[in-house]
Amino acid sequence: MEYKRIKPRKIYEEVAEVLLESIKRGELKPGDKLDSVQQLAENFQVGRSAIREALSALRAMGLVEMKQGEGTYIKGFEVDQISSPITTAILMDKGDVVNLLEVRKIIEAGAAASAALKRTEENLHAMMVALDEMKEARGDEEIGEQADMKFHLAIAEASQNPLLTSLLNHVSELMIETMKETRRLWLFSKQTTSEKLREEHVAIYNAIKEGNEAKARSAMLTHLENVESILEKYFRNVTKEK
Repeated sequence: MEYKRIKPRKIYEEVAEVLLESIKRGELKPGDKLDSVQQLAENFQVGRSAIREALSALRAMGLVEMKQGEGTYIKGFEVDQISSPITTAILMDKGDVVNLLEVRKIIEAGAAASAALKRTEENLHAMMVALDEMKEARGDEEIGEQADMKFHLAIAEASQNPLLTSLLNHVSELMIETMKETRRLWLFSKQTTSEKLREEHVAIYNAIKEGNEAKARSAMLTHLENVESILEKYFRNVTKEK
């Protein structure tokens, strides 16, 4: 008889489950503001990265909203949104990653092209803030990952299409996981540096700022294809080690 492999739960999944149960019981209601990341980390006695990932998981479920400079709030929700426990498939399975990158190419290349035509000065400012944060991260992977995600979400918002933003939010958890692995591999690669990663984002930003639809689409595809190439090397190495 074959048994299904049991996947170990990560700390952030445990945190997300506790918060989810509080929402189910009505202890956390729509409109309530959660404690700061630092305060939650102290309360749960875990690292801030675990709290951020837990909040990202809840955001992907549509249960919380992160407001820039304000904090995280519980959103209004339907009962069927929280009928099942937190389940994730982010153990860097090759099939999941390949599928995710395909989705990202389809969604984000189009989002970048649309953003080039519809972006506002406010949108450009949000992208630049994320780029500045990436630059200031200087090897701090956690900050770099958050800034990276913020940049891609800012592009989706610049498309002025809320469905695009919603779609990216729903896959944001997987995106963050692949960004983590990409950055780890990139930072330790002899051929490339974290600055190279930022340069690709700057190229996307410049194309959007110029209003060049084709250039923005191409820059985004180039970036995602490079990410794909790095992860392909990762999976090849993993296969050799087995």
